[in-house]
Amino acid sequence: MMEILAPAGGQEQLIAAVRCGADAVYLGAKGFNARRNAANFGENELEDSVRYCHERGVKVFVTVNTLVMDSEMEALQETCDQVAASGADGVILQDLSAAAYFRDHYPTIRRVASTQMAVHNVEGAKVLKDMGFSRLVLARETELREMEKIARVGVEMESFVHGALCVCLSGACYFSSMLGGRSGNRGLCAQPCRLNMRCKGREYALSMKDLSYFSRLKELEEAGVRSLKIEGRMKRPEYVAAAVSACRAALDGKEYSEETLKNVFSRSGFTQGYLDGKRDGSMYGIRRKEDVEASGRVLGELAGLYRAERASVPVELKMEVREGGARLTAREGDREATIEGGEPFRAEKELGWEKNLVKTGGTPFFARSVEVDNPLGLALRSSEVNDMRRRALDELLRQRGERRPHPWTEAKEKVAAVAAESPVKQRGEWWGRFERREQVPQGHDFARVILPLNEIEEID
Repeated sequence: MMEILAPAGGQEQLIAAVRCGADAVYLGAKGFNARRNAANFGENELEDSVRYCHERGVKVFVTVNTLVMDSEMEALQETCDQVAASGADGVILQDLSAAAYFRDHYPTIRRVASTQMAVHNVEGAKVLKDMGFSRLVLARETELREMEKIARVGVEMESFVHGALCVCLSGACYFSSMLGGRSGNRGLCAQPCRLNMRCKGREYALSMKDLSYFSRLKELEEAGVRSLKIEGRMKRPEYVAAAVSACRAALDGKEYSEETLKNVFSRSGFTQGYLDGKRDGSMYGIRRKEDVEASGRVLGELAGLYRAERASVPVELKMEVREGGARLTAREGDREATIEGGEPFRAEKELGWEKNLVKTGGTPFFARSVEVDNPLGLALRSSEVNDMRRRALDELLRQRGERRPHPWTEAKEKVAAVAAESPVKQRGEWWGRFERREQVPQGHDFARVILPLNEIEEID
């Protein structure tokens, strides 16, 4: 079964994602994530959010996916430690220093290769698998036929199925950095491609429509995709609610409204060009005045999608009543909560138990089965039954959300030693890429050196 992975730029977006049916969310800590201008999550907020999600059976992936400077290594390690302490299920990574830190010190947390690593073919997938990544986020420009080939490598694939497209290749755009010093690879893209750049009489020549693949989830599943990723950590919660609800409906074989998706946010509609390998002018679009006006008309309706708790966790309830007291046991998986209480009394007729026990509203639970063991036909006040049910479910919720930090381990060997024996090097020759000539190390053993044209000279 494929997983729905939803964006959570802040707390309200997180709640919207969970209540609308996401199986997992991805979010950023306060530093080293590719959406630094989102609200994001501080240390305490991160722990609370992981607990909230785990209580409801939703996984949490934390993005630590910007490039890191040498001067930031201490701060990076602090962020990695916070992520591991929160008990998050996985981390989404771009910089290999962050990947090495998690590999060496927190091997129990899943390492996912970010889309910024620009993997779009079999060879790239093999490299990541050799490096110990358990999942890769495919570059958005990956075609369906290429996904089928990558799946054979044996690493789990995550694919974007809805959201924004960059005109440049994933993780390889320096446009914002060059124009204004705000790098997308540092989490600060200013989106200059959305400005009115002109080319051969065509306006907004770099602004692309959002992709949307909800109508083709079956094809993605057959191609080997296991996680369906929705872009949008900078979007409002109504957008998250609409996208997750539509994805859940499509995955369950139900109808969904593409018109609602367009209304909440689109740039002249959507495209599926990359999936089919059809790269043409139909992939380009802008945020028009009518798109903005349509958004305003649907926000109120969409907010209603996540106002109430979603009952998604089945529980089995058993009430045992004897003279002198009652006992309620709630079971969910291998968890159990038993509550003693109540003052049973004799009544002309046995009161209906099920109607009180199944009232789990306001919690993420629903009663899959209810059993009553009451051989003497005793009665309990409704308020006592409700109180026992509430306390039992509260205890189950506490157990489900109990923090399970990833244990720290000492590195078995230095990163440099591991790199020297890397399977990447064993498969072929090393190439070195530099921005300036003076960065090329003396006595290097690169088979080829790559430099900007204005820096190229004879190099020994």
